[in-house]
Amino acid sequence: MTRLNGPHLPPAMGNGKHLVIMLHGFGADGADLISLAPFFQQQLPDTIFHSPNGPQACELSPLGRQWFSLAKYDSEYLRRNTATQDIAFEAMYDGALEAAPIIESYIDDLMSQYKLSRQNVILMGFSQGTMMALHVGLRQQTPFAGIIGFSGALVGASHLKRELTSPCPILLIHGEADEMLPVHAVDLAAQGLQNVNLTPTVLKRPALPHSIDEEGALAAALFMKEQLNEQA
Repeated sequence: MTRLNGPHLPPAMGNGKHLVIMLHGFGADGADLISLAPFFQQQLPDTIFHSPNGPQACELSPLGRQWFSLAKYDSEYLRRNTATQDIAFEAMYDGALEAAPIIESYIDDLMSQYKLSRQNVILMGFSQGTMMALHVGLRQQTPFAGIIGFSGALVGASHLKRELTSPCPILLIHGEADEMLPVHAVDLAAQGLQNVNLTPTVLKRPALPHSIDEEGALAAALFMKEQLNEQA
């Protein structure tokens, strides 16, 4: 099995009571999200941050990485046909299913290394990384402390009722001017989660494109602080 690697930020104080795994978007790498870790550490000084590089070279950007291939999904289709985005997101389940064991092994290794349990771990993703965070995070033996998804989507929603084993608090943040994954994607994700009796917190950011702004980052930091403090 492919073993992931990527940058990390040690805790600002102590040995690290908590762990945040940050899954980047399509065509980026671990350096993209780890750049946010110093901001998050202002609220979470005793937390370790890891941001692995995706297992595959990106098919559209040789310097970037991906969690699974998007070649068979027409991005123009996703942008223009928002009413049927759920069809494409449903089809992406196979890609998420293939990538999941690699991420799970990476997380298990880190939990063992730091002697932490899932209740001390937050999964965070951006775009395709959000797809993976939701897929992996809701299918474990025990729940994580929480899941945060920026500018992403829920893939394979029809499988979730059968496969959900580890419900946990979820925060979804999405820009209303997202040109890559229109904001309708977060509505579909919220509905898919509600269908299995999960109630995510949804934050829509006015005029924000496919990115993370300061208010969204602060909301994520406060969510992590709240969920991890509950486990302290």
